[in-house]
Amino acid sequence: MKPGDELPPLRIPITRTLIVAGAIASRDYQDVHHDPELAKEKGSPDIFMNILTTNGLVGRYVTDHAGPRARLRKVAIRLGAPNHPGDTMTLTGTVTDVDGDTATVRIVGANGLGNHVTGTVTVTVPREVQE
Repeated sequence: MKPGDELPPLRIPITRTLIVAGAIASRDYQDVHHDPELAKEKGSPDIFMNILTTNGLVGRYVTDHAGPRARLRKVAIRLGAPNHPGDTMTLTGTVTDVDGDTATVRIVGANGLGNHVTGTVTVTVPREVQE
């Protein structure tokens, strides 16, 4: 990787199953992540994805590009527009810095409402050992 490299976009359909499964996997049992009626009572048009699921998807996006030896060093994200069922989030990334075998990637995840997630990921890809 080198500064300016762009990662290929990853389109992720936002389904109820993805939202609920992510909430369960991260032990986030807040009703806004699984109960549409209670989410509406709290002012949301529907259930929405939790930050831990988003964090996992961002990490997956970078490691899928960097390869199986990649190691996430830091994930710093901020949420914006919620991910609701029926939408699609498209993740894009640009390498902003490289220091040896460690790169920083600027991430944006956009949906039909705007940017769901923005942030940076620091990833190390160990160099091959020559024998």
